[in-house]
Amino acid sequence: MSTDLQHLLLGAGAVAVLVLLITKAKLHPFLALGLAALGLGITAGIAPAAAVKAFQDGFGDALASTGPTIGLGTLLGGILLGSGGADRIATAFIGARPVRWIPAAITAAALLIGMPHLFDVSFVMLVPLVYTVAKRTQTHLLYVGLPMAAGLYVSHGLLPPHPAPTLAVSTYGASTGLTILYGLIIGIPMAVLTGPVLTRVARRWFGPAPDLDKGPVQSTVVEPEHRRKPASLTFALITVLMPPGLMLIGTIGTANTAEGTVAYDLFAACDSSVLSLLAAVVFAFFALGVRSGFGLGQLQKMAAKGLGPVGGIILILGAGGGLKAMLTETGIDKLISDYAVNWAIPPLLLGWLVAALLRVCLGSATVATAAATGIVAPLLGAYPGTSPELMVLATASGAVMLSHVNDSGFWLFKEYFQLSVAQTFRTWTLMLSLQSLLSLGGVLLLSAFVHG
Repeated sequence: MSTDLQHLLLGAGAVAVLVLLITKAKLHPFLALGLAALGLGITAGIAPAAAVKAFQDGFGDALASTGPTIGLGTLLGGILLGSGGADRIATAFIGARPVRWIPAAITAAALLIGMPHLFDVSFVMLVPLVYTVAKRTQTHLLYVGLPMAAGLYVSHGLLPPHPAPTLAVSTYGASTGLTILYGLIIGIPMAVLTGPVLTRVARRWFGPAPDLDKGPVQSTVVEPEHRRKPASLTFALITVLMPPGLMLIGTIGTANTAEGTVAYDLFAACDSSVLSLLAAVVFAFFALGVRSGFGLGQLQKMAAKGLGPVGGIILILGAGGGLKAMLTETGIDKLISDYAVNWAIPPLLLGWLVAALLRVCLGSATVATAAATGIVAPLLGAYPGTSPELMVLATASGAVMLSHVNDSGFWLFKEYFQLSVAQTFRTWTLMLSLQSLLSLGGVLLLSAFVHG
């Protein structure tokens, strides 16, 4: 057996071990990724100390760009949530609109609110509003809840600063601004189809209506004594739209100005995800926090509460970078690149497929993306005309596919909306599978016009 084939089999074995460690041994994904990466390096003949150094270097490289972006995005989401700004956006979109417009309105609100928030945080925050609207309009809970989840997951699955697409942007060397632009081009129609349209089509499959009196108590309203005035809707919208707006302006500006000029430097600053998010955090701190009467201690608590769930995600992303570094250290990434030239599968489709398979096996979209990007990244070298931004979206959309019982989001949706497992498959799993397939279709369609 040739050395090249041995290394390719070792790479495949590392992925198989990773799946078994998470699904059978029930190890935390961070530990499983670390063991799989180090095991790959050592079995490929790398000295243990050198394997550890390669893993550490990859860990650091992955977090160098993703860590600040995810951290600032989480801070922004914490202030938006704690100040009542997100609640203002949701209430303004829902308002007193006719029942037939509720799915479209809450999808739009969730898409906006989900941009700076982690999915779990946004979901738990909006569930009380879903119960309130369902009670007021006397509709099935899923008539409001399913489009809400659809809007949130479009942001979570496709748009930075969410962990999975942010990691893919870093790994593929893509532009954050262009990724957001292409993600919105694909994501807005996808949100319409999997939100209001799917909700109307799937109403016959909803099953028994949950008991609306058993819903959670509204917990996002800030007590009046804690602030002098309610959060401004205008400022809340500016807070959400500022980071993608600045990055899009920066992307367009740098493409149309001469490098080395003052204008180019200003546009390049706007195109930085870190600077754009930092500007939005500072704006939110004063416009939503201080203006609404919050003290520094209260704002610090909002930020700390937002950062709480991020620790495990950061470790997973770093370990994914360590696995990618080990694939490079063992030469497997070059072998994949060399063999890829003769593959009949287009790289965008392959990126989606690898991520989808890992998602089905592992359950977590973040872990699936972290593992898939390390495997698929060498394809960009074999196909230099492929857009790295579309590779980001293809991989991230594959990691959304077929959520089932090994995904925490599946149980979150089931329990909060009082559903049976069968009902959850007919709604949540169907919705995310459609999002994944529609996103892939959008990526392939855009690839006819966009090149690397």
